[in-house]
Amino acid sequence: MLETSTGPVAYDVYGASCRQAKMPSDGTRPTIVLLPSGAHDRHDFDELRALLPSRFCTISLDWPAHGESPAGSAPATAMRFADVAEQLVEQLAPGGAIVLGNSVGGFAAARMALRRPELVRGLVVVDGGGFDGRPPHVRAFCALMGRPGFLRAIYPAFSRRYMRARTAADERARQAAIATTRREPGLSAVNELWRSFASPEHDLRRQAASIAVPTLLIWGQRDPVIPPRIGRRLARTIPGARLVELDTGHVPHTSDPEGFAAELRSFADEVFVAGEGQATA
Repeated sequence: MLETSTGPVAYDVYGASCRQAKMPSDGTRPTIVLLPSGAHDRHDFDELRALLPSRFCTISLDWPAHGESPAGSAPATAMRFADVAEQLVEQLAPGGAIVLGNSVGGFAAARMALRRPELVRGLVVVDGGGFDGRPPHVRAFCALMGRPGFLRAIYPAFSRRYMRARTAADERARQAAIATTRREPGLSAVNELWRSFASPEHDLRRQAASIAVPTLLIWGQRDPVIPPRIGRRLARTIPGARLVELDTGHVPHTSDPEGFAAELRSFADEVFVAGEGQATA
């Protein structure tokens, strides 16, 4: 468990470079931090992590009241999740890491790049939240998803629609998300999370152009929740950002782990090689 200001969270590390030296990373080991979607847990990244070269150390977590993490002492808002992610990188990779996030994890990663750029050597936003504004229909849906009865009833169909499941990893991730919304403390946490999506603090559109770290955007072409038009607009906003679209739903790394790994591997090599050059200059 990692101690944060609002309670402990479960995390794990993977990769030969992690086992060869103690955490935290001082920046000499290529480290990638993986932040999952809401209702999901760190096992969404299992297939991806197995495909990455052993030279990369990966760290992932379970959000508060998700997976193996207790609820903690504060509401499960997107902003709290972003604070938790920041504290994880600060403690385990103070020399900086590539920070990759899916959905609310993408929001947390982007906010970290804005607030603490020294911790983010590279940013990967995967079907990320925080860039679609808060029009009336979005606020209304967030309010509905904030109701326990509605969320519990709709989540099996909702997850089927956003996952577009076609692999065993997709179905495992979908069932884990449904299970999170079936019991406490996960149900209340996901309710709180959805209500927080309507908050002005969750809107990063005006700040996105200030992101100054190397950025890769990976988007599912069939994502109905945060559609690819959001990724395309974000690619035009963040200086130097590169957008990759995959034939997937909202969680590309479980639907197409091979394609996703190839893009991440290339980006990580560029980021870490550039970092080594700066360190020796």
